[in-house]
Amino acid sequence: MKNKFAKYFKIAVTLAIPCAFIWFLIISPFLKFKNNEKIFIEAAKRYYELNADKLPTGKRVSTVTLKTLYNDAYIKEDLFVPYTKKPCSITESWVKVTQTSRDEYKYITYLQCGFFKSNVDHTGPVIKLKGENEITINRGEEYKELGVEKVTDNEDGKIDPKEVIIDSSKVNTNVNGTYEVTYTVLDSLKNKTTITRKVNVVQKINATVKQETENGIYLGNNVNNYLYFSGMLFRIIGLDGNNIKVIANNDIANVDYDGLDEWLEYFYDHLAPSSKKYLVKNKYCTGTLTPENVNTETNCIKQTSSRYAYIISNKELNQSRNVNGESYLFPQTISWTSNVNENGEAWATKFAFTGIAGSSQYMYFDNDYNLGVRPVLTIKGDSLVISGDGTKENPYSLNDINKAKADEYLNTRYSGEYITYSGYLWRIVDISNDGDTKVISEIPITLIGGNDTIKYETTDTSKIYNPTQKGNIGYTINQKTGDSVDEKYFVTKEISVPIYKTIAKYKKEDSTKKYKVKFSAPNMYEMFSASLKSDETNIGYWLINSSKEQYRKYLISNIGVVMFEQLSDNIESYIRPVGYLDKRVKIVSGSGTEKDPYKISK
Repeated sequence: MKNKFAKYFKIAVTLAIPCAFIWFLIISPFLKFKNNEKIFIEAAKRYYELNADKLPTGKRVSTVTLKTLYNDAYIKEDLFVPYTKKPCSITESWVKVTQTSRDEYKYITYLQCGFFKSNVDHTGPVIKLKGENEITINRGEEYKELGVEKVTDNEDGKIDPKEVIIDSSKVNTNVNGTYEVTYTVLDSLKNKTTITRKVNVVQKINATVKQETENGIYLGNNVNNYLYFSGMLFRIIGLDGNNIKVIANNDIANVDYDGLDEWLEYFYDHLAPSSKKYLVKNKYCTGTLTPENVNTETNCIKQTSSRYAYIISNKELNQSRNVNGESYLFPQTISWTSNVNENGEAWATKFAFTGIAGSSQYMYFDNDYNLGVRPVLTIKGDSLVISGDGTKENPYSLNDINKAKADEYLNTRYSGEYITYSGYLWRIVDISNDGDTKVISEIPITLIGGNDTIKYETTDTSKIYNPTQKGNIGYTINQKTGDSVDEKYFVTKEISVPIYKTIAKYKKEDSTKKYKVKFSAPNMYEMFSASLKSDETNIGYWLINSSKEQYRKYLISNIGVVMFEQLSDNIESYIRPVGYLDKRVKIVSGSGTEKDPYKISK
């Protein structure tokens, strides 16, 4: 008997334990939740008894939230998730009232207490849009609403898409940015659903050019086609298919025509890596033009192989003229074009000279001459304009290079960016292998105590640049620059002086000599060594390039071109120094542009 009792007791205990768990974990919390629901609905009824004006009429639905009942003291004690201190949701919990007859009302309660939720329709309808949930349109285009495909509700079934309220009022297609169009709909219980469609208003560079040009070509003296790219200022030539062509605003260097292809590779290497991602290879116009058609040809005679950088053709120059024959693409220097004449000489834009072979717009030169080079690039047409209005003061920007941060080392920056130091504006030429930053002054320096121009004062028949020889311009530049420019951030560096047998040609020097200096003259083949400003008065300055030929000296003249003839010993010119800033120099502030150059410290 005793064993039998023990057996039944064991069974009872075995059953009691899970029953207890079921009671405490499920049944009791559920009953507690149902009691919360009862408190909630009774409070709502009291609310409407005292606020009868809030009762709905017709098919309207009135809603009171748990938060309102708390705030107005219709519920004295907070409602909690059963057996916790976590309160029930005061914003998601509500009582809705509908009118069933003239004086009859139905109360529908939805209470959300953690896991426990009232078994009523509390979700809004599902909206399915036509088209994508995120679309992109070009700035200036009209926003066309794609609409709603269908609306369904778990209780009401299909809802007419016309019931959806669409609000696109915030979309401004004239300003770049991301906007939201909202779609809102209610079911019969006034459960609301709102979804959004993102509208990205962007300014694709090809769409911008198309809007601003005639047949994709800028004409005359345009002021709204400047582009800041890879630390340099460019002008937009026009559309080339879906892409755009741009040309450097100024000559970057002076190069002999035979050396152009190799020099253009050097130029491309000096573009910021992040900027190169925006470029595409292209076939550029070239070919033979005669004096009779050089000024009128608007067709592409011949094309190069595909390449990243080239120079402008006479076709593009001619196309850009307005009815008065004016064009922003003709520089105030003498710059190479990509065409040659019947005898093989190369055509160049003409600025200061008259009465020389060629038309009124062009003249031709022997391929040995070193003339200005303004590289032409092709940029992907779908590149986005992030800022700017195309003027010189506020050029278009693709944000192709990242902005420098304060305390960033200067040697992490890019060729072409500007620095202000010691009262002068400087430009980054290159970064040396050991981390020093090669810079060139944007204008010639003002010498202390006397004439700002210097000349060779040696008796040598050939004037070869030599920083160790008194009376030599190399010596004067190294010595006098330090008198006018604070030297503390500049380091002594070994330089290489290119020496030519006669005429200088790119990478064709006869020999080189090395010297250790702080300051030197520019090399005509390096970045930004060419004329300073194509739209302002130019100031001449000495170059580092040297010839063994008697009286052959190299300098930039006051019309912005390389003096390519033999020059007398009396010739004088200004100093435009080149130097290396210490690798420890850091950026304090600035954007690296001409108007907002970097300020530096060490």
